[in-house]
Order: sequence, then structure tokens, then C-alpha cells
Amino acid sequence: GLGADMGAEKFFDIKCRASGLSPDAAVVVATVRALKMHGGVGKIVAGKPLDPALLEENVEAVRLGARNLAKQIENVTMFGVPAIVAINSFPTDTPAEVEAIREVALEAGADDAVVATHFTDGGRGAADLANAVWAAASRGSEFRLLYPDDAPLGEKILTIATKVYGADGIELLPPA
Repeated sequence: GLGADMGAEKFFDIKCRASGLSPDAAVVVATVRALKMHGGVGKIVAGKPLDPALLEENVEAVRLGARNLAKQIENVTMFGVPAIVAINSFPTDTPAEVEAIREVALEAGADDAVVATHFTDGGRGAADLANAVWAAASRGSEFRLLYPDDAPLGEKILTIATKVYGADGIELLPPA
């Protein structure tokens, strides 16, 4: 999902490093609702009804929130892995909002951005997504790690902080 900064980074840098796995593709999941929230519209509170603002078309909020999606695509592709965006669509999404996600995703370097309607259509609603993932995985990746195993710990932390999270540096205190 939009946590590709942590989820993908840990998978690539830790799991793949330790196991020798080399992913051929990765799926980044996005929803209109999440991008609207990242764009400053609405609020989701567990156990409460959905904020009505999230149900109203707001393409500008989707585009604004999609800056987060673009960064997550960058986080995946910096490892040399093609990113496919799954636009998990819900009945309240509008075609203009979905198209905005697709445009931003492709501009950000995603291999593809595909609407997935499995929420309403079951398995056949994810068939296009499966085909897009298969196509990208069939081309393969140029998977690479962000830092060498033997790099000093501070260098590893600095690399992750600056490349994945956008920090301008780190400060390590003597007790660390």
C-alpha cells in the first residue's frame, strides 16, 4: 500500500538480502479515499461512518495526495523493481479521480496503473491487475540493494533516511 517506504524497504533490504530473493515486480496499492485524505480532505475514524467529504468528487485533492503515491513508486523503483499501481476502486470513486491516479502513477514511473474492482466484482475484478503484474514480472527487474552488507551501520541508516524517507541527514549520539 502507501506504506512502501517501510514495507517494501524492509522486504527488499532485509528479507531479500537474507534470503537471496530477487523480486521481478511490486504492486503499490492506492485508493481514491486514501489519496483524498493525503490531499487534506476528510478523515477516517475507526468505528465511525465514512466522512461524507470522501464520497464527493475532488480530483484536485486526489492529485495533491498522489504526491505520496509518487514517492512510494520512487521508493520501489530505486531498488530496480518495476512498480505496478493497483487502483483499488470503490463504487463511490469517479472516473476523473481514478484517471488522475493513473496519470500521476505513470508520470512517476510506474510500469502500469490498473483499476482493480475486486471489492465489487470478486476475482474477475482483479484480472487486469494480474495481467499487468504478470507482464511486468515477465520482463524481470534489475533488483539492487541500497547499500552493501559490509557498510558501517551509520552509513546504512543514512542511506535509508535520505533515499527512502527524504531526510537531509542523521545525527547519531555517542550512546547509539
